[in-house]
Amino acid sequence: MSLSKLTPAIGSTKKKTKRLGRGTASGWGTTAGRGMNGQKSRSGSKHHPWFEGGQMPLQRRTPKRGFSNKRFRQEYQIVNLQELNLLEDVKTVTAETLKEYGLIKKLNKPVKILGYGEMTKAMDITADSFSETAKEKIEKAGGKAVVL
Repeated sequence: MSLSKLTPAIGSTKKKTKRLGRGTASGWGTTAGRGMNGQKSRSGSKHHPWFEGGQMPLQRRTPKRGFSNKRFRQEYQIVNLQELNLLEDVKTVTAETLKEYGLIKKLNKPVKILGYGEMTKAMDITADSFSETAKEKIEKAGGKAVVL
């Protein structure tokens, strides 16, 4: 196998049917489908999709007021206590254990334990954050809530 023998997969490419600017007999001669005049008929005409032809652009004419916390918001993966009760033969719970049992999707996002449901087993739970009720219920059941 050499680089000169590489070809695209069958069906992945199509032959371009419109051959522009090849004389009037081709049907796409003279203006080559660009129309008569204007910015787009000239060679080298390119502009970004949000260009509005010299009009004040939308992002500059809308008022900018206030503050949004969207960029700095911390999104937690939420796990309830009743879901932790389903884990059998588990004494210590970490993010890896939760991922293994399918209770969270990503290891790089922080985990928060919420107090919905009752805690029936004593577990040592390590997470990024706990709600107050979750901490109380875990300690009441004889476990430990460790904040990372």
